[in-house]
Amino acid sequence: MNIILFGPPGAGKGTQAKYLVEKFKLFHVSTGDLLRNEIKKKSDIGKKIVNEMNDGKFVSDDIVNELIKDIVLDPQKKENLIFDGYPRSISQAKNLDLLLSGSEQKIDLVIFLNVNKDTLIKRIEKRKIIEKRSDDNLETLANRYDTYMDTTRPVLDYYSKKPNFHEVDGTLKIDQISAKIDTFLNF
Repeated sequence: MNIILFGPPGAGKGTQAKYLVEKFKLFHVSTGDLLRNEIKKKSDIGKKIVNEMNDGKFVSDDIVNELIKDIVLDPQKKENLIFDGYPRSISQAKNLDLLLSGSEQKIDLVIFLNVNKDTLIKRIEKRKIIEKRSDDNLETLANRYDTYMDTTRPVLDYYSKKPNFHEVDGTLKIDQISAKIDTFLNF
């Protein structure tokens, strides 16, 4: 099964992805982790990523799509993926559709963790203390939230018309969100 988790930065996508990875032995595809890994390697792509993230922007579709391609086409990961933070644009959604259909795969479930900006700011303040993530600057988060909502709205509209799309109140407790997601899986 392939799953997409949507939600603004700090919505709990990573937490729910970890839950689903453990429960169903899925491969976690976190664009955030992929991007941070490129930054850590100090690759040319990593340098471009840093500049865009520091400006509160999202990384270009071309860079993200290239990082995703190798994972989707890996035969050991086929029909066993959970996308955390991808796709974020119509271009990325169409790229994912092409990659999946070209490898005889599909998306089985799309989950949108809906959380408002004020709740996210409180979460990020807490996460910054616990995880010490460099991308957890409150000003940057505010920019990323606004950018996310502007750029992702068309993607949400794109997927929300499909019968496998589900919106979950991301302000619920972690175990309540997990239980809600379980109801969509019917396993």
